[in-house]
Amino acid sequence: MKATARKMALMLGVLVLTASCTNTSSTSSKTQPQEKASEVINSQALGTIKIDGSSTVYPITQAIAKEFQEQNQAEVKVDVSGTTGGFERFCKGETDISNASRPILKQELKTCTANGVIFTELPIAFDALTVAVNPQNTWAKDITIEELKKIWEPSAQGKITNWKQVRTSFPDRPLNLYGAGDKSGTYDYFTEAVVGKSGDSRNDYTASEDDEVLVSGVSKDPNALGYFGYAYYEQNQDKLKALGIDNGKGAVLPSRETVEKVQYQPLSRPLFIYVNIKSAQKKAGVRDFVNFYIEKAPTVVSSVGYVPLSKEAYYLDNVQFTRGKAGTVFEGEARLDLTIDEVLRKRAEF
Repeated sequence: MKATARKMALMLGVLVLTASCTNTSSTSSKTQPQEKASEVINSQALGTIKIDGSSTVYPITQAIAKEFQEQNQAEVKVDVSGTTGGFERFCKGETDISNASRPILKQELKTCTANGVIFTELPIAFDALTVAVNPQNTWAKDITIEELKKIWEPSAQGKITNWKQVRTSFPDRPLNLYGAGDKSGTYDYFTEAVVGKSGDSRNDYTASEDDEVLVSGVSKDPNALGYFGYAYYEQNQDKLKALGIDNGKGAVLPSRETVEKVQYQPLSRPLFIYVNIKSAQKKAGVRDFVNFYIEKAPTVVSSVGYVPLSKEAYYLDNVQFTRGKAGTVFEGEARLDLTIDEVLRKRAEF
């Protein structure tokens, strides 16, 4: 028991240092939340793997879960509450795996550490966050980052309500907005990339953590503009029209090629799963599922519409999961400038 306690303390130290937390708690104060988190995990049915989080990552995880359950007896339950909502549950020890469309943040790290939740961070794909309109929209083919900021910044609320206000060549028509809810990693990423600060956004729009809701809204509204993960656009191309994004170097449409060539910026981003290490140690089903996930990810990621990582990146995922590598390489911050090569370099150094 003492050896195990020392090992767990060392692993917790990784998270504590990464989250810039001080290590001043007494031994008894650390043990109590750890035991509480363990009780939650132990109360779950042994055959059930609990997953929650990002709706962007959901299509990948759900497809792999379906294939896994066809070959295994373990039940996989995949919920969608957004990246932030998923981390809230994960850091309480309520789930085994958390889907995330951004890296874990400092405050979430602190919560995980306080509750004795130690995790492995595994990048599994790249996304081209897509800005889309209704196919009946004949006037907009592209949009600049500055125009997106003009639309979405908090001061636009109740004021920028017409397409003509965005660009004078656009028609005098209502502008109806659809976007991620505030518990979504897509919301965090989009607001930081477009407005300049995570969480800064107007509130008078149709918001949801479920991308299917947003797709449905845009597809039925000729005056709509919305944003969501690329997979949802690719699966609904007959109902949507993607806009090229111009960050000052010309308009670029979202695609696998433009992501790989680092042309679709700043709306290209990595996607992750986070695995509770203690859960993986105690539940064979979780270990088997994550190994299966890493093996199947390259094929499934492509099939649902995202950009797979390199073979080397998935190999590093496997090595780091097998070794129980704990912590994050992103210092508790959502980065906007990450490329596939940069993510690979960070994994290799981890």
